Amino acid sequence: MKIATFNVNNINKRLPLLLAWLKTAKPDVACLQELKCEPSAFPEAALRRAGYGAAWESERSWNGVAILAHKADPIVTRRRLPGDPRDRQARYIEAAVGGMIVASLYLPNGNPQPGPKFTYKMQWFARLARHATTLQKRRVPVILAGDYNVVPTAIDIYPTTSWDKDALVQPKPRQAFARLLDKGWTDALRHVSGEKRIYTFWTYWRERYEKDHGLRLDHLLLSKDLSVRLSDAGVDRKVRGREGASDHAPAWITLD
Repeated sequence: MKIATFNVNNINKRLPLLLAWLKTAKPDVACLQELKCEPSAFPEAALRRAGYGAAWESERSWNGVAILAHKADPIVTRRRLPGDPRDRQARYIEAAVGGMIVASLYLPNGNPQPGPKFTYKMQWFARLARHATTLQKRRVPVILAGDYNVVPTAIDIYPTTSWDKDALVQPKPRQAFARLLDKGWTDALRHVSGEKRIYTFWTYWRERYEKDHGLRLDHLLLSKDLSVRLSDAGVDRKVRGREGASDHAPAWITLD
């Protein structure tokens, strides 16, 4: 089984690129982020013609998450991250797919920091950690996939000091990510790639993609019962180089 995560950065604007990637990559499950569309504008029909059922949460111009399943309809189990009923941002959706619980998440960016946006980022991270523990207690296979907006370690960003003040690399979100791993979640891309530098995001400016000056922001965290089935992982880097592409590339894993 192949599971992928892809921040599409506007699903309707980049729908031809998304459909082309689905056709060639053939993921069984794909988690999408930054849909940036009204719920009624989600391209459900086009995706179904491509062979994918979908579940989504979205909002106009911002955020938005989805789960696609090949020749199946995801069974939604949750449409919001618990812990704050006032938070209505479309950043989390969870569904049963192929005998697993799959979550597509889009963690807040947190810039500028310090400030209320960074506070919201850390509060959201804490809520994610609590819910992740709840999922572990259910003893079902779980994948938490998406754009975490955190660079976990120094080898997840090209050698530079230009990002030092950015929320993506601050100690607190890095520590929050590390605590998830300490609680038994497996960072699938890092587990497979070892100490190799591997990136999923390249900004549009200063030829960052062409120079491979990237960051690893997109992660697939696996529960223990899935981590033992992990057979491969990678990034479809070339997708980022296509004309009109998202600034992210799809990351994927395969499970035996």
